[in-house]
Amino acid sequence: MTSCPLRLFRWRSPPSSARFTSMAFLLPLCWIASSCGRSPQSPAAEQPQTLTLTGSSTGAPLVAEIGKQYEAQHPQVRVDVQTGGSSRGIADVRSGVADIGLVSRDLTEAETDLASFAVARDGIGLIVHSRNPVKTLSDQQIREIFRRQITNWRQLGGQDAPITVVNKAQGRSTLELFESYFQFGPKDIKADVVIGDNQQGLKTVAANPHAIGYVSIGAATVEIDRGEPIKLLPLEGVPATLQTVQDGSFPLSRTLNLVTKGTPTPQAREFIEFATSPPMAATVKRQFFVPPES
Repeated sequence: MTSCPLRLFRWRSPPSSARFTSMAFLLPLCWIASSCGRSPQSPAAEQPQTLTLTGSSTGAPLVAEIGKQYEAQHPQVRVDVQTGGSSRGIADVRSGVADIGLVSRDLTEAETDLASFAVARDGIGLIVHSRNPVKTLSDQQIREIFRRQITNWRQLGGQDAPITVVNKAQGRSTLELFESYFQFGPKDIKADVVIGDNQQGLKTVAANPHAIGYVSIGAATVEIDRGEPIKLLPLEGVPATLQTVQDGSFPLSRTLNLVTKGTPTPQAREFIEFATSPPMAATVKRQFFVPPES
């Protein structure tokens, strides 16, 4: 609070009088807050609106980065991105828990109540440790590995070491697409390790020279560039790269979608239009994905 100005008066006796002790009197010149220059209390800051997105761990890093850019242009909005798998994204949108779901696959015939908007494209690649001498596997060999019909790398021209099979947890679209591509039944895959998101799979294989798993090609490319000891194996003789995903030659690819229950709300639509606009193509590429229209 700004203090009121004070004036000091000192009274002295005439020279002929006995000297008295001088006394100081403080006379406030203002008695009300307005004359003291008191600033009015600033109004409480507006509470930001929250836009909640949940679902695919593959699409989450990309959407989180897009969300930061959106917040910079819309400071009244907070973008909250949570993972948990594509199934969670669909369930949360349907129940109203999330405004937008993150789903890293196309919608099915049973999901016609939802609307999808492509934000990027990605591939699913098999990963092994970088020290593993095996350079390629046929589709049949991959089926036999995950069914535990081949259990030692020596059977594939590698070291004499047991194969550690790393599989995705239920509810992950990566698992659904992997099972569909290799025609696995619900109980065909015999896993040693079950992981959730891509980062768990990447760290598991990087820490185990005898492990094999499958993850987003974009996520694997990021970690390889950072020096993680993993490598992507080709599929049907096609290298697992962003270039082969972009040109359509890689056989196991998918679309990363933003999903809403029916017509998006105005707030959700504004974010979706921002995320899928042409200027965001550069952000998609920086996150090691392929723009949807490329």
